Parts: sequence; C-alpha cells; structure tokens
Amino acid sequence: MATKTIRVDTLTRVEGEGALELDIADGAVAGVRLSIFEPPRFFEALLRGRAGAEAPDITARICGICPVAYQMSAVHAIEDAWGITVDGQLRALRRLLYCGEWIESHALHIVLLHAPDFLGFPDAISMAAAHGEAVQRGLALKKAGNEVLRLLGGREIHPVNVRVGGFYRVPTRAELAPLAATLEAAHARAIALARWVAGFPFPEFARDYEFVALRHPDEYPLNAGRIVSNRGLDIAVADYEAAFAERHVAHSTALQSGLRARGSYLVGPLARFNLNHDRLGPSVQALAAELGLAPGCTNPFRSIVVRAIEVVYACEEALRLIAAYTPPPAPAVPVVPRAGVGTACTEAPRGILFHRYRLDAEGSILEARIVPPTSQNQSTIEDDLRIIATRDLELPDQELRDHCEQAIRNYDPCISCSTHFLRLEVRRQ
Repeated sequence: MATKTIRVDTLTRVEGEGALELDIADGAVAGVRLSIFEPPRFFEALLRGRAGAEAPDITARICGICPVAYQMSAVHAIEDAWGITVDGQLRALRRLLYCGEWIESHALHIVLLHAPDFLGFPDAISMAAAHGEAVQRGLALKKAGNEVLRLLGGREIHPVNVRVGGFYRVPTRAELAPLAATLEAAHARAIALARWVAGFPFPEFARDYEFVALRHPDEYPLNAGRIVSNRGLDIAVADYEAAFAERHVAHSTALQSGLRARGSYLVGPLARFNLNHDRLGPSVQALAAELGLAPGCTNPFRSIVVRAIEVVYACEEALRLIAAYTPPPAPAVPVVPRAGVGTACTEAPRGILFHRYRLDAEGSILEARIVPPTSQNQSTIEDDLRIIATRDLELPDQELRDHCEQAIRNYDPCISCSTHFLRLEVRRQ
C-alpha cells in the first residue's frame, strides 16, 4: 500500500500556533488533522472568582488583534446578567469602537496575511516590491482602525476604556472631528482595496455550507442580533448552548464546535454577507455588485473580497455614527451587581464570539464560558482541506501544501497572536 504523510509543522501567516497533517493512502486522503498546539491559557478558569466588572479588561487580553470583540461580548454578557441596558449614544460609541477593530483586523489579514497567496509571493515583504502601493494602503487602513481604538478604547492594543454600563470616558465632538477626516481618507482607500482584491485569481471551489451569523432587524450585525443560519436556525443568544456543542479532538488543544442537529458550520465574513446582504446599505451593495459579489457566494477563497467590502462598510458606518454623535449626559449608566446568568454574542472579524457568565449576589464570577470563532470553524476548515487535498493529490507536495495553507487562511484563524516559520516534513512509504 502506497502511503505518505504531508506535515506542515507550523502554519505561517496565521495568528497563533497550529499545524496541518495529511495522511494519503492508495491515492486517497485517509486523514486530515488541523492541530492547534497553542498552550491553553485557561481564561475561563482565570475569570472564576473575579468581579464581573473585571471581565471586559481581562478578556480583552485574549487577543491583540481582536480585543474589542472579546471585550464587547464580555461586557454585554455581564450587563445581561445584571439587567443593565446600554443604549443611545453609549451604544453607538461601542458600535463605532467595533468598526475600528473590523477595519484594522481585516486590513491586516487582507494585505499582509492573505494577499500573498493569490499573487504568488511567500510573504508581504516580498509582495511589497511589486505591489508597494497596495501594501502602503493596507497599512494606512490598519492605522486608521487603530486610531478609532486609541480614541474610544484608551489605547490601540487591549483597550481599557470600556466598562460595565458604558465607558470610563466618552469623547467630545471636537475630539471626533479629526477621526472623521481620517476615516474619510480610509473610506477611499478601502474602496481601492476592494477593487484590487476583486481582481485576484480565485480557485474554483464551492461547498454547501451552513452559514451562521447574527442578524439584527435594522443593522449589519456587530454587537447584537439573533443567531440565524441559511438552514432555518433562528434563536436568541441565550439559547446558543442548546443548539451548539463543543467536543475535544485528540490532535488539538482547542475544542471544535458543531451544531447539535447537523454538525459543522461556517461563521465569519462570508456567512455575515450571505445572511445580511440587505443590511449593508445601497452604496456598499452597489460596490459588491460591481465586484461580482452577490448573496449565495459559497467560494471561501472569495472571503477576502467580502472582508474588503466589510472594511468599506465599517468606514461608512463609523462616519455615520460620528456625524450623528451627541455626547451623552454621563459616560455610563448606574450599575448594581446581582446574582444571575448572562449571555452575549457579537461579530468578531472572524465570526460570532459567544460568552456566558454565572455570577453570585456580590457580582463575582462563578463560571465563565467563551466560544471563539476559530474553534467554531475548525471542523469546517478540515472538511475544506479534505476536498482540496483529494482534488489536488497529483500535485507536487510543495504545491499541495501551499494550496492547503491558502485554504486555511481563508478563515483568518486567530489561534492567538503570533506567527512562526513553517517547516514541511513529507514521509513516504
């Protein structure tokens, strides 16, 4: 029996530590293992015994690229447990903060991590020699997103200004004015970025995914909504654990999530776009149509175009929020801790991020549960890899590895916050 194992010891241009192993026997793919060997950091255990008010600051440290996502899901869940409603301009400021994270995170992924795959470069540094203007544009977009985080969050990495009930400090209209000018320039850059990536050569690939995302009656989803899918799922966030289950797999330190009724599913930009295209607004819908992107797209390689469309949307939404801003009478609403269970789900750049907390009468956390988007997509990524590897088995090992890595980066997997050099080992028998 002819067998071989293609092993990618460490994935590059993803945020964290992971590896890929393909087992091939008698001309067929016998096994696919996307391993996450990042040491678990036990944030759920770390939160036990801490005050509920500390959850937003602690969870923001989970990721340096998408700290706002963790912070927003945490603060909304604690507020849910304590019966607190944050609305009006405070809610709008949180949405503005989230827009900043989408801009900086998507720009980083599109230009520095994923574009080299489509253009035949090993990394963004090599790509910059031929596409310097595009790289500079991506860096400028990331800087614009970081400016939003700095002003509203207190700093660009692991923001500290969000608190249960609102913010510690809110900006004045005068402070937002320079940010509006920055975002106007970012908006033009974002449109140029979207047109650039839409011209990439996209591999032919399609799957019948179950797309899962938030859906809000009035907004493209960021901070709120019901959890829906293209196969009939429509539940309140509080019912998440009744519909989804996590399981441990031997080859990964991360749990893999699945729908209890149907198994693997897909979260992230492609799911959001397909389930919420009508919430994007006329100008962004027109740009998507111009770029050949329409609801029903099932090619994950085109998710890079969706990310670029979402950068355009985030710029427009941020500008709308700034134009309508009036400083609230107080930076936060009153907060009274109490016993309870609270849940929340927000749309991280990579997909839905679920938090649940159980608190005692003093407001201390008794139990915490956090389900990030990468663990939700992990089994779907393995399904993609099985199809791609089967289709491309006749390719040389190096090309096969490259195709598989590109497919993994379709999902922008955020394993933690680092990237490492990749070594490839091929074992033949």
